[in-house]
Amino acid sequence: MTQAYDVIVIGGGLHGLSAALHLARRSARVLVVEKHWVGRHASGATAAGVRTLNRDRGELDLSLEALDMWHALESLVGDDCGFHANGQICVAENAGALSKLEARVNGLRADGYTHEEMIGPAELRRLLPELSHHCLGASYTRRDGAADPHRALRAFRSSAVDAGVTLVEHCGVNALKKTSQGWLVSADGGREWSAGAIVNAAGAWSGRVAAMAGDDIPLATKSSMMMVSERLRPFIKPVVAIMGRSLSFKQSDQGTLVIGGGLQGIPDLDRETSTARMQVLAKGARSATDLFPSVRDIRIVRVWAGLEAKTDDMLPVVGPSPNAPGVFHAFGFSGHGFELVPVVGATLADLILTGKTSRPIQALDARRLMPAFAKEKSS
Repeated sequence: MTQAYDVIVIGGGLHGLSAALHLARRSARVLVVEKHWVGRHASGATAAGVRTLNRDRGELDLSLEALDMWHALESLVGDDCGFHANGQICVAENAGALSKLEARVNGLRADGYTHEEMIGPAELRRLLPELSHHCLGASYTRRDGAADPHRALRAFRSSAVDAGVTLVEHCGVNALKKTSQGWLVSADGGREWSAGAIVNAAGAWSGRVAAMAGDDIPLATKSSMMMVSERLRPFIKPVVAIMGRSLSFKQSDQGTLVIGGGLQGIPDLDRETSTARMQVLAKGARSATDLFPSVRDIRIVRVWAGLEAKTDDMLPVVGPSPNAPGVFHAFGFSGHGFELVPVVGATLADLILTGKTSRPIQALDARRLMPAFAKEKSS
């Protein structure tokens, strides 16, 4: 007999777990189906930045609500997930970069946003005493920070299970079929389940799941790389980026430096592998040492790369399927989805259980990316 649920979530990363948790807390019967194990790909390879700094306007309001949720995360999952609100800083190395940051902050202020501010050399040196003196200033968000991705995975998983979510790992979904009652999900080993609603949170493979439901949503793949150093004395608290360069630089609670920021390896979706490129990592290391000369001689102890989905406009898809009633998408976070985890889960619960949400997701509609709708809009 096919077991029935209210909602089946495809994908056991943080976004899938968050959706399942929010739904179960609102009395839905939820199944999460994960092809490998929870957090196998993007969620387990993230740098875990909790960032509103430099967010696209299309997701800015959502990220600001998410930040408030991070500051109260223990009330949601029983753990702060190692979140430290030590701020995020985007450094300007030259006058042109400084002008771009100032223009952004001024534009935000004109529209009523106050979360970003400009800081000059003196404040910059106070926050980052070992920063190179060639840097002229920065934009800064005081309430941003970073968390521990593995603590977050454990907390969201255990909270979801405690809320009654059924979790099936090591089981890939092979087909979706529309029925009079909703959807039939077929998976490895001949397993089948039915539900009134489906959440597609399958990460880099979400485009393939969307196609099973009849949605043609173009999706590329990222292979974001990270480097971790040996343990060092504490010398940096905020997360640091550079305007015009691919760099994210932070120090963990253990003293290790975590260096990334969009450095790309080689993804292979079919083999489910992500290969690091040492020459590209070397560019990231050079950016780090340009900003912090004191780390020039430290040892890198490991590197990794993780597979994640990327959309054409680098904004995620969050919302209902245009072609398949009862299917809801949450994917394509393009390297900046970690901070959005709690709010996207709450948004999906709104949509599935009430048919609407007051949260601003208009810019994240799947139709903006779909060839059929783009052709219809232009004709």
